[in-house]
Amino acid sequence: MVFKRLLGSLGVGGPTVDTVLDPGAARPGGLLSGRVHLVGGTADHDVEHVALELVARVETEHEEHGDGEGVVVFDRHVVGGSFRLAAGAETSVPFTVALPWETPVTELYGQPLGIVLGVRTELAVAGARDKGDLDQLTVAPLPAQEAVLEALGQLGFGFRSADLEYGRIGGTGQQLPFYQEIELTPPPAYAHQVNEIELTFLAVPGALEVVLEADKRGGPFSAGHDALSRFTVPHEGPSGPQGWNALVDGWIQELVEHRASYGSHAVYGHEAGYGGHEPGHSGGSGSGIGVGTAVLAGAGVIAGGIVAAEVVDEVGDFFEDDSDDDSGDDPDDGSAEDFGGDGED
Repeated sequence: MVFKRLLGSLGVGGPTVDTVLDPGAARPGGLLSGRVHLVGGTADHDVEHVALELVARVETEHEEHGDGEGVVVFDRHVVGGSFRLAAGAETSVPFTVALPWETPVTELYGQPLGIVLGVRTELAVAGARDKGDLDQLTVAPLPAQEAVLEALGQLGFGFRSADLEYGRIGGTGQQLPFYQEIELTPPPAYAHQVNEIELTFLAVPGALEVVLEADKRGGPFSAGHDALSRFTVPHEGPSGPQGWNALVDGWIQELVEHRASYGSHAVYGHEAGYGGHEPGHSGGSGSGIGVGTAVLAGAGVIAGGIVAAEVVDEVGDFFEDDSDDDSGDDPDDGSAEDFGGDGED
């Protein structure tokens, strides 16, 4: 979907911008390509730069104000500039940029997960900056991410929700100011031990870090608590689906059966520690995965017939809200823009 509007801060008769992404889903750490089409206004303009910002709709929690959500800029690329755009002239700026390895996944097997990402185009002309086009960004999982989700589905886990949480998971190599959470329901074999499993992927060029958190049930003489483990697997992973199933099953067993493993870090093929540093979530809920609406096609679970309509509404709200957002925050600092909500709505 392409959104196009007049650059308001440049005045009536200013140039227009229309960014078109190449077809197909991108992948974390992969390349995103397309073209920025520019049409000159009623007068000549000196274009200082054309920049692309990757933005995400994320959720947060405030101690005083409750839950909120807003837009976070998580990457920025200058793709052109320093040219004169004549009145009424048309030109096109091609681009190819690399996505961060931690870019959230928005779909699985073509089914949307309810995660809202966008590419926002900024045009700087004669000292004035304005955000023109805002386009939906679709990201498919890496093969290793897809294999882990497929293995969880084969093991009987069901999909509950997915969202983006503002904050960091301590003790990990997380780079972005937010993380993606996928909440899973346990199969009968684990239902008496855990309420839910929460999954986060943190990819790097050579490997995939998998963070698993279990909301553990309490017994008649003990309270429930959360247990968290981190595992690292190379992108090529084990051999075949059965190898992935066995690997992921071992992760789950370690997570739910060994309460003393809280804070441990298992590396595929050997054990390694973090020097006693206890991991935890910071800046977000501090205890686990949030809520959202999505589908986990890998597990054969569809979250009801209302999924598609709700996802479309969410995407529409994202772009509609952002089109009027000009908060003036520095887009390079990775900070959240316009977090709102007091938890009372």
